[in-house]
Amino acid sequence: MHKEETCKMSILNICDLSAGYHHSSRTSTTDVQNVINNISFSAEEGTIVGILGENGCGKTTLIKAIANLIPHSGCCELDNLQLEHIPHKKLAQLCGYIPQKSGISIDISLLDVVMMGFNPELKLLQPPTDTMKEKAHEVLAMVGLDSRINDNFQTLSEGQKQLALLARTFVAKRKLLLLDEPESALDFRLRYQIMNLLCSYVERNNAVSLVTLHDSSLALNYCNTLLVLSESKLIGEVYPDKTPIEEMEMLLSKVYGTISIRELRNRQGKRQLVMMKEDDMH
Repeated sequence: MHKEETCKMSILNICDLSAGYHHSSRTSTTDVQNVINNISFSAEEGTIVGILGENGCGKTTLIKAIANLIPHSGCCELDNLQLEHIPHKKLAQLCGYIPQKSGISIDISLLDVVMMGFNPELKLLQPPTDTMKEKAHEVLAMVGLDSRINDNFQTLSEGQKQLALLARTFVAKRKLLLLDEPESALDFRLRYQIMNLLCSYVERNNAVSLVTLHDSSLALNYCNTLLVLSESKLIGEVYPDKTPIEEMEMLLSKVYGTISIRELRNRQGKRQLVMMKEDDMH
């Protein structure tokens, strides 16, 4: 599921990124509590970077900072463009962000949700073109929702809503995709469907995706690189195709406690990695 080794370019470079949130108290309303500190890494085109760590370690904060949604220090560079210094509309053309919750509470058709992906390309009050509508139909067919195209978005299951948001991001071919726990609350089949779709997209479009994940085994089998966060810092990186299993176990045990990683083969003979916590080994 990982790409074979080819000559790639680093298109995403993150340097000394720190970010947090303002919090109010009886004595101050301007203090900022950093949630992530001095994080640096790079990512190559055509790859998926998974972000692992316990709850509260800063996974979502990292994604939001790169998307320029919260104040931060440091530098986020995509294709030699510093994301902090480009207009919001240009940033939206380069970067697609999918939060844990859709944020869509109104009655709206599935097609119109996907068409929102073209908003950064359009001028104020400019209607979408027929070509854009055709692309929306194509992407909905790709994610398996073409039969629901005119249905109310609110009538979809949580898994279908996640697929719809993925289609909205795919439709305008964003270079950087940021996904915050896309597998949460989804069943086994949908988790793997979403990751397969994501893999296919980044490979076809030479894009890069950052994904926060709870399912470590899913991350080990779909991500080219894993960033391991603990206590607001990046404590190491894992390359599932290259890093020896013993080294992966040592690093991930710092976050999850004693774990074991087992190497299996599926029915097609492909390598699969399964992470088990100590409680699961007995």
